[in-house]
This record gives sequence, C-alpha cells and structure tokens, in this order.
Amino acid sequence: MTYTTAAVPGALPVIGHGWPMMRRPLQFAGSLSGHGDLVEVRLGPVRAYVPCHPDLLWRVLTDDRTFDKGGPFFDRVRSTIGNGVGSCPYHEHRRQRRLIQPSFHPERLERYATVMEQEAASLTDDWEDGQVVDVYRSLYGAALRTVLRSLFATRLDAEAVDRFREPVETVLNQLTARMFLPRSLQRLPLPGNRRFDRAVAGLRRGIESLVAEYRCGGTDRGDLLSALVAARDEAARDDAAPGGGSLDDTEIHDQVLTMLAAGSDSVAAAVSWSLHLLDRSPEALARLHREVDTVLGGRPASGGDVPGLPYTARVVTEALRLYPPGWLFTRVTTERTELGGHQLPPGTTVAFCAPAVHRCPRLYDRPDAFDPDRWLPERARALPKGAFAAFGGGARKCAGDAFGLTESTLLLAAIVGRWQLRRADGSDVRPVALSTALRPRRLLMEISARDAHPAEDGQS
Repeated sequence: MTYTTAAVPGALPVIGHGWPMMRRPLQFAGSLSGHGDLVEVRLGPVRAYVPCHPDLLWRVLTDDRTFDKGGPFFDRVRSTIGNGVGSCPYHEHRRQRRLIQPSFHPERLERYATVMEQEAASLTDDWEDGQVVDVYRSLYGAALRTVLRSLFATRLDAEAVDRFREPVETVLNQLTARMFLPRSLQRLPLPGNRRFDRAVAGLRRGIESLVAEYRCGGTDRGDLLSALVAARDEAARDDAAPGGGSLDDTEIHDQVLTMLAAGSDSVAAAVSWSLHLLDRSPEALARLHREVDTVLGGRPASGGDVPGLPYTARVVTEALRLYPPGWLFTRVTTERTELGGHQLPPGTTVAFCAPAVHRCPRLYDRPDAFDPDRWLPERARALPKGAFAAFGGGARKCAGDAFGLTESTLLLAAIVGRWQLRRADGSDVRPVALSTALRPRRLLMEISARDAHPAEDGQS
C-alpha cells in the first residue's frame, strides 16, 4: 500500500505548532489526517511525525522495540513520576509489566469494584436537587478517592485521602506542560516550580512510608499496593533480568505514581465528556435511562451489573473516541526504520496522537458525531487495528484499562440512575490546554432528581 506524507503548515519559530495545540488541541489533532497518512509537525523546535493511518499507528504501538519511549519529552516525565510501567523504556518494560499484571487480575478487580460502588454511591448521595456542580471537579474527587482506596485499602481514611489530593492535583495539572518546558526553566525558583517540587516530594514521602509499613506487615490486604509488594516474576533470573524477580521500593513508588496519574483524572474526564455528550443527545440519554432503570431498578450500581450495561459501556467508549484522555504521547526510534514509505533515522520523534485517527473521516462515518452504536460488536469488528487507541495498543496497552472502564461505567450508571443533568450557564467545555488528561475547562451542570421506573422492554 502507498501512504501519503506531508508537512503540516503553520509552524512558527521556536514554538512550532504549540499555539494551535494549546488553543484548539482537538481541532488541530483532528485536522491532521486531512494532510496525509504520516504528517510532520513541530513540537516546539522538535520535528515529529504523526501517524494518521490506523495501520501506521498500529505499527508504532506494537513495535515498541523500534518506537521506544524516550527522548527529551519522556525524560522530563520520568524525572517527575519515575520510571514506572507507563514511562520506562523497552528493555525494562516486559519485566515491569509481568510484575504489575497480577495487580489487575479479575479477582482483584472484583474487590476494587466494591470501592468503586461505594464512591459512586457517595457522590450521588451528596448531590441535591437543583444544585449546580462542576462535574469534572466532582468526578475527579470520586475517582481519586477510588484509586487511593484501591491502592491503600485499609490505611487511608477521608482525612488521609484529602492530604493526597492536593499534591496529586498539582502534579497532574503541570505534568504535560512540563514535558515541553526546558529543564533550565523548570529549575528556576518560581512559585509554580516550588509548588510542583513540594508536591512531588510530599507524594514520595507518603508513598515510601506506606511501602515500608506494608513490607513489615507481610500480609495481603487485598489492595493494589499489597499486590505490588508481593509481585514475583518467575521468568526473571538475577543473572539475566535487570532488577530480578520482584519490585524494589523505588519501582513500587514509580508504579504507584503511574497508577495515581492514570486512574484519577482519566476516569473523571471520560465520564465528564459522557455527560456532556448525553446532554446534547436526548435520544441517547433516553436509551441510557431505559437500560439503567431496567438493570438497576433504582438500586445503586454494583460491579456485577457491568456486563448487563452494554449501552452504558458503549457511551463511555464513544466518549473516549471523541475525547481520549491521553491525546498526545511521543516515541523515539531506536534504529533507522521506514514508516509509511518515509525513512526515519535513529532518534526521530514519533507522536502518538489518538484523535488524529479517531476523527478520521476515512475510518468513521460522521467522525465528529456522537454515536455509541459504533461500538456494537458487529460494527466494531469491521474497524482495522489501530482505529481506536484510547488505551494504546500492543504490549504497552494500558494495564488498567479494565479498571478504568469498569469504574467509568459504574459512575455513569449511578449518576444517570438517580439524577438528570443539564448544562448550566457559565460552562466552558473547551479542553484544558496541555492537561495530563483531555478534560473540559468548566462543565457546570444543574442536577434534578429523577423519578426512574424500569423500562418495560429493557432494550438497549
């Protein structure tokens, strides 16, 4: 097959395409496929290549030996959240992935689902009829409490969770922007830099203290941290695999930070966008109400309900297609290689930008439209590999994808089962520029109580 290549016009000196990326990230990303299958953009002064064809994106995602995580952008991320499974290079990834995978075993996911149920119920219990809420902020609090309680099930009370919230928020709010800041600017004694450094140091101390306590206790408390402490890699040998067969304290700290980053604002963003899209689509909202009312019958959502909520899950998946939380990542070529007929020397930056494929009109009919039924099994099977990349792909696909989808589905079902949400004045649903997760700037919604009745036919 012959692929088309092009350089995207409009790059400025020094900042490259930084201005449209910050002001209109989705519009910019969604326009890239119109220029070609492999397009050149400027990330500041760095030339980067963005695969806009699903075949090329799938090649980048699955050949992580050639398209490795590294280069100046990821080096800056590692300096903050460490060398966890989400940021480590190829030669360390397989071992780390084997060690953390048991943390997301289905049996453990059932335990985490109990925490998800409790937090979803707590969120919806706290709302009042006629109240106007900042949806993302409310959901972020619930998602952060969920991931913290899943990590440290028996240790964190409400006060302790609140102590973690501020430093986690500070780190996530600045992390992506710092990817593009030179180290010299990050070292300046500016208030924002000092606040960021204090947050990172505070998180490190808190996590290290808990890891030390867990190691002394030696019992499985059923949470993520217990699984990380107990993890053993039978395939690793001290004389053959770096790090051996278990995670040391530094590695556990890095995994915990990775999970905090991936498990809080990403879920909050996905459910926020779902509610925004449903508010604009009365027909989809009515179908969702029928499904939730039929399955739940007015009771709180539980983990066991997820298989019976297929339309709810499709709503979340479609929101992830339109607004993928992690919308821009970089890889670096480790050797000379060819991509889309274009020769890339070692050290070339390749940008993994999901919206460039998710909103491609050659792949999706009416790509900007909200259509949850795109994800009916028979329609989803017709899509090529690489057409949907909200969780990445290949060996580096997000290890917590089932955790995130389960939590998002439960949160959405719990909310729409009890409340009707309508967008309120003062909202600004433009995505926040360079946030860790693509999220609305301010999604204000007015809440009114629903008098829900189970649907007669239960069709979804």
